[in-house]
Amino acid sequence: MRFAALQLCSQSDVSENLFTAATLVEHAAVAGAQVVLLPEAFAYLGPDEGRRRVAETIGESGPLQDAIASWCKKWQITVIAGGMAETSDDVHRPFNSSVVFDPEGMVLARYRKIHLFDVELPDGTTYLESETTTRGSEPTLVEILGRRVGLSVCYDLRFPELYSRLRSMGAEVLTIPAAFTRATGRAHWEVLLRARAIETQSWVVAATQEGEHPRGRKTHGHAMIVDPWGKIVTEITKSGPGFVLAELPPGRTEEVRARMPISQHRRL
Repeated sequence: MRFAALQLCSQSDVSENLFTAATLVEHAAVAGAQVVLLPEAFAYLGPDEGRRRVAETIGESGPLQDAIASWCKKWQITVIAGGMAETSDDVHRPFNSSVVFDPEGMVLARYRKIHLFDVELPDGTTYLESETTTRGSEPTLVEILGRRVGLSVCYDLRFPELYSRLRSMGAEVLTIPAAFTRATGRAHWEVLLRARAIETQSWVVAATQEGEHPRGRKTHGHAMIVDPWGKIVTEITKSGPGFVLAELPPGRTEEVRARMPISQHRRL
């Protein structure tokens, strides 16, 4: 499995964001990627009223899903749309969903973000995701190219019990699309990604937002892929759009799990 993860600096212009994402998806596919992970808010990162307007019903035609389906079919790849607005019963609070599209552009799976980011940061910035987003409730596992992939979104990263559940469900690869704030990202991003990989003995693929966005929002970036031993295989350490790409051999997961059989030792 050759997996790519994108780094974007999405704004409030959906067309421009999709153009940038499409260009990077093409470059990743030409470089050999079979699966491409987009970051959270890849299509829209702006005022909340705009996010409600771009929300789509998953499985139905819409600008975002139609664009992603076209990329999949053109390049014969699987695309994981890291975090997009999905309509819910509350028109003012769409889900934040990670949606998997197969090489024919069909929806394979959907995960609705469970943990919502409600915090006041030391710099005075306040985020209340629950005011604009409906919370999901179920972990999601999907099979891609014969590998079992667990889905999550951004703030989920701070809750190891979700990833433990995904591992118990059979996950070998964990996807973490994010728009981590610059302050929390500098302190915790790499540490948390490596911890989740080590705890679950799984590959971790993380796509990111990086830069400055509307309403003064600043994101950390640093897209990366981590192996089941916690080693960073590839990463982006500079600003601006780009992608990381790595081969994820299944033998590495089996090797690490056999060397240290954590799942057999767990008691709680």
